[in-house]
Amino acid sequence: MGLENINWAMIVVQYAVLLFSLCVHETAHAWMAERCGDPSARLLGRITLNPMAHADPVGTVVMPLIMMVFGFPFLFGWAKPVPFNPVNLNNVRRDPVWIAIAGPASNVVIAVATAVLLKVVVVISGGFEAQGGPLPDPVAMVAAYLILINLVLFTFNLIPVPPLDGHYVLGYLLPPKGEEMLQQIGPMGILIAVLLARPVLGTLVPVFLMPFMVFLPELSIGLQLM
Repeated sequence: MGLENINWAMIVVQYAVLLFSLCVHETAHAWMAERCGDPSARLLGRITLNPMAHADPVGTVVMPLIMMVFGFPFLFGWAKPVPFNPVNLNNVRRDPVWIAIAGPASNVVIAVATAVLLKVVVVISGGFEAQGGPLPDPVAMVAAYLILINLVLFTFNLIPVPPLDGHYVLGYLLPPKGEEMLQQIGPMGILIAVLLARPVLGTLVPVFLMPFMVFLPELSIGLQLM
């Protein structure tokens, strides 16, 4: 793909949505850690929507930009992990799971809130320009990005390899030996997750997207504009 054929305006919108969604995701981790008794993330300034507090050079900048420029079917990324000190947690076994789940849960909240808000706006306004209504079609595109990217982040982060959130959930369910083996994946985890991303996202994201399409058929306009 030549640079002259790239829709830079669309890339800016995509990247802005991804940054916002990653910041909410990491802030949710930090907020939950505080609720579970550990102030470490708050003291490091991680309860914030400021991208500079969360950005990872590879996961927040390099990988997403490569995906957008080369037209990957799904856009995802990651930020710096939110630290927590197990010593401070109210329940050292259970609380890491709550902290981990908070991130993907925040992405689901964004997707659902976007769909509900868009549904209200569509009902009040009478639809998008493509349907003869007054609502600009780009609104549908931005909403589609908010829903799709957050569903992708939700799915990607639940892949059960460290350092992704899903490994805390799987580790909680495994016996001690199994949890120890899971942790040994270590720095290879993110590479495994990236390799698994395409088949996992390609299988699950359309399934998760379907209820949104049923609730909000107008969303198809946004997906077509993307």
